Amino acid sequence: MPPTLTVIGSGTLVPSGERSSPCHLIEADGTLLLLDAGPGAVHGLARHGKPWWRVSHLVLTHFHTDHFADLPHLLFALKWASPSARTRPLHVIGPPGLHRRVEALRAAHGEFITHPGFDVVYTEVARDGIWEDAAVTLRFAPSRHTGHSVAVRAELEGRAAGYTGDTGPELALGRFLRGCVLLVSECALADPASATNHLSPASVAELARAANPANLVLTHMYPPLDAATVPGLVRAAGYAGRVTCARDGQQFTIGEAEPCSS
Repeated sequence: MPPTLTVIGSGTLVPSGERSSPCHLIEADGTLLLLDAGPGAVHGLARHGKPWWRVSHLVLTHFHTDHFADLPHLLFALKWASPSARTRPLHVIGPPGLHRRVEALRAAHGEFITHPGFDVVYTEVARDGIWEDAAVTLRFAPSRHTGHSVAVRAELEGRAAGYTGDTGPELALGRFLRGCVLLVSECALADPASATNHLSPASVAELARAANPANLVLTHMYPPLDAATVPGLVRAAGYAGRVTCARDGQQFTIGEAEPCSS
């Protein structure tokens, strides 16, 4: 089967009964790769029928709580609640500052953060760096959100999916993400944008025109943006491609323009 991406969390830091904080799962031939792990990510994996105990990679785009906070929960669950003994390492990949934050989590939560009873490998990657193993190649580019944040391009089985993480308007990201058949982009702010470290429908449209994905999936929207109207706002801003507003549990085939389930 072709690789898929499941939206585990499409929300923000604003508490919601329908949307968890950012988390997206890519599945491909035994690889389970998480893009961010905000609060509720592990419960969300279980809620949507995903084998959370088989997560093989976690990629963190930055260290804000709504993207990062479920890392201790994932490690704790893998240590104490996994239905079978883990035989493969968990790779946690993030931008500069990862090791310092891991050490702070170890001091706060305990030794299981670094020694959970199986191999966990923490790797810091330069903001314009590359990380790869036999299953996936991950390419990173700086994003305009914090001094350490990144966007991610995941290449596997000859296909590429892109994820902006949190970012402000940045045309270089459009070029970096060009060729991604699926692009998951934040769209946090209404136009005219009140800040420069998040995207709005107009800046999403500009990014998407440069990236030209087969399928653009919008996520991480703050009020007053509304899921029903945001795709139309992006089209009105000049992007003519397919636009979908993500919802928790929605799954997409990487390489096709249609969601493969609702």
